[in-house]
Amino acid sequence: MLYDAEKKRKYLEKNLSAKRYNHSLNVAAECRKLAEKYGEDPEKAYFAGLIHDICKELPAAEQYSLVLKSEKDFAVCREELDTRSLWHGIAGAYFIKTKFGIEDIDILNAVRFHTVGHSGMSRLEEIVYLGDLVSAERDYKDVDKMRKIVYTDIDEAMRAALAFSIRSVIKKGGFIPPCTTEAYNFYTRICSEHSSKQEKRSI
Repeated sequence: MLYDAEKKRKYLEKNLSAKRYNHSLNVAAECRKLAEKYGEDPEKAYFAGLIHDICKELPAAEQYSLVLKSEKDFAVCREELDTRSLWHGIAGAYFIKTKFGIEDIDILNAVRFHTVGHSGMSRLEEIVYLGDLVSAERDYKDVDKMRKIVYTDIDEAMRAALAFSIRSVIKKGGFIPPCTTEAYNFYTRICSEHSSKQEKRSI
């Protein structure tokens, strides 16, 4: 593969906590399985999943600095700037581009949008978004139900995952970036169109 996953794995092992490192390995493994299921390059998906949280544990000031530097490469909205928990995806995309020389926009966007999503995501972006949500160590309520949907219908999985994310943010009183609501509407529309076609076929 073009990118050295083993070298990045060693970097993560050295720079992340044991818990975050284990999560990264689990997401990478999940992304590989989802890629095999949905026709994406398994090794590329593994790599993107592996590095998705590369900046998660940097000090807040460092993350924010990277986010500000990234604005020429990645559009950042006010809601993201005002939400610390969203900085690591943007910072991570800028970090892997500038430190590791990764130019593949699909991988960069998979890291950048793995928390917030956006309308019209590529298959790799969807895989990393969902792989992060259902990785092996996840144990939130209804995670098994989410896993079943993820391996059954990827569009419905994205709709359900975005709805889950939006509900969680609302419950915490946080900001919802426009790209997240646009993503939810995008996948809801796709699922609605699928449902309409199925109804017509059954008539």
